[in-house]
Amino acid sequence: MNAIQVCLSVFGGVCLVVWLLSITTREYSWIDRVWSLVPVVYVAIFAGAAGFADARLDTMLVLVALWGARLTFNFARKGGYARGGEDYRWAVLRGRMSPGWFQLFNLCYITIYQNALLLLITLPAYTALQHRTPFGPADVVAAVAFLAFLTGETVADQQQWTFHRWKHAELAAGREPSPRFRRSGLFRYSRHPNFFCELAQWWTVFAFGAIAAGSVAQWTVTGAVLLTLLFVGSTRFTESISLGRYPEYAEYRRTTSALVPWWPRPAR
Repeated sequence: MNAIQVCLSVFGGVCLVVWLLSITTREYSWIDRVWSLVPVVYVAIFAGAAGFADARLDTMLVLVALWGARLTFNFARKGGYARGGEDYRWAVLRGRMSPGWFQLFNLCYITIYQNALLLLITLPAYTALQHRTPFGPADVVAAVAFLAFLTGETVADQQQWTFHRWKHAELAAGREPSPRFRRSGLFRYSRHPNFFCELAQWWTVFAFGAIAAGSVAQWTVTGAVLLTLLFVGSTRFTESISLGRYPEYAEYRRTTSALVPWWPRPAR
């Protein structure tokens, strides 16, 4: 089999396993548990098809592996791999849908669509496999940019982790936390700096493919575009929940950029 056929076989197997586990355990975050792992496998398949002898593909593999390691660590320390570690948003969504419609949503969106997205975002490596041009200065710039965005996401997640540990300690002591959500650090300039850095990393992955092909007119941009749309929709849903919990979140939304970091607007 060629590299694409191998990836499609992995895609089919992961879809089946994720769907069966969601049905048998009644937890719907299994896709989240493989999210940081499967893209590394796909890029490794493309790099392996070049005999791990292509500098650009090998660089892409190392960078995506670093992305996966960081995300796996952050997900694990939040209890994502533990029993009962389901994303709280799925419980909210189940409350808004009938059981039948939610199971259809589970199959089509949670299982098939999101797994397809994990394959699509790695396909710039397929472009790089098809166009094995020399590794050059543009690739170095892309690699440095990826590492910068990876660092930004690491800092944002650590700031959020530190805040939530403090918040839980306040609640355990019988005190009302103030503020009730993170508004300082990187979160002063973006409501979701970690999301911004995540998206930027995958747009950088696309950049590697475009550099290899010598043109940005590549169909493999589909993954980065769909991932951006997914994050925009997910952000809106998450913020609708936050607005219901924290009335003061409305003012935070008014003053602070949603994704792209920018100077905050003056408070009222």
